[in-house]
Amino acid sequence: MNSAPNAPSSLKTAPPTGISGIPEMLLSFSLKARNSFGFEVLAEHAYSITHADQISPVIQSIEATGLPWRVLGGGSNVILPPLLPGTTLLMDIAGQAITQQDASGAVVSVGAGVNWHDFVIWTLDQSLPGLENLALIPGTVGAAPIQNIGAYGVEVGEYIQSIEAYDCHSKTMVNYPASECAFTYRNSIFKANPNRYIITHVHFYLPAVWTPRLHYVDLATLFTSDHVPTAEEVMVAVCKIRNRKLPDPKLIGNAGSFFQNPIVEQSQYLHLLDQFPELVSYPEGDAHEGKRKLAAGWMIDRCGFKGMRAGAVGVYQNQALVLVNHGGGTADSVLALAKTIQDKVQETFGVALAIEPIRY
Repeated sequence: MNSAPNAPSSLKTAPPTGISGIPEMLLSFSLKARNSFGFEVLAEHAYSITHADQISPVIQSIEATGLPWRVLGGGSNVILPPLLPGTTLLMDIAGQAITQQDASGAVVSVGAGVNWHDFVIWTLDQSLPGLENLALIPGTVGAAPIQNIGAYGVEVGEYIQSIEAYDCHSKTMVNYPASECAFTYRNSIFKANPNRYIITHVHFYLPAVWTPRLHYVDLATLFTSDHVPTAEEVMVAVCKIRNRKLPDPKLIGNAGSFFQNPIVEQSQYLHLLDQFPELVSYPEGDAHEGKRKLAAGWMIDRCGFKGMRAGAVGVYQNQALVLVNHGGGTADSVLALAKTIQDKVQETFGVALAIEPIRY
């Protein structure tokens, strides 16, 4: 983890910001534009949260009813049913700013409702490299730490200084330093405790000393050995790769990578490698641990699913890790396809695939 100037070392109460009061309740609110699968979904009740101090009165009101609730950002990592009962909080807190900068680096504070890719572009416009490998990942800044998003050898937790959130247990605003966020592969304290924390702002630390992260083959092959790319060039390369492999949700509904790359012990990896010499994998964790991260997309492709269609849903023709909605699909139909894939991969490789998107 990068060190940061004046990073808090323990949990502290964060001051409230914005305006108080409960925003207007939205009834039977369409979430088709708020889920990247493009499923037809209605929220029974919804609130647009634009300021952190709107959260407390909204949560108190929700808890008085006893109805279920959840927070929704860009909807890029969720599988939503046709009707979401209870209340949906739409995370729309905007804004980003450099709040501290010196010779060692800069702290950037960002509202949880800011579009992630737009924020990555903004950091480069401010000459603050570091997040370029995470370009074009759909969703919002507030959702990024929950899943500890990662791509091309970089995880967002590496660059987070602290996170402001509303703690629904203590009924207070809190500020967690990165060291207390329990960031691991596609996981965090926020994911492990659903409906406890509502992230309002994320504070990033971007060091002044920067070197390109190019050890993923797809990325490294785009640059010659005698050329050290700029952060902007790395971002462009990442976007080219993602556009080649992943469909634009605006054109075909999807939630990006649908399955996590499974992590296995060295003994299981060697056993699989003996059976499948072409098995694609990557080192995981410290070298002495000997664990390997297997390419879920390669295994799914090896099982013959790439490009297949099951009614309104299917597997993307250019990347087997992506399930898509061709139009008219539902949560049930995509989950049924996912179960078929999981069963076949388990049967073939003895490996369990975990679904990345959150299911409601």
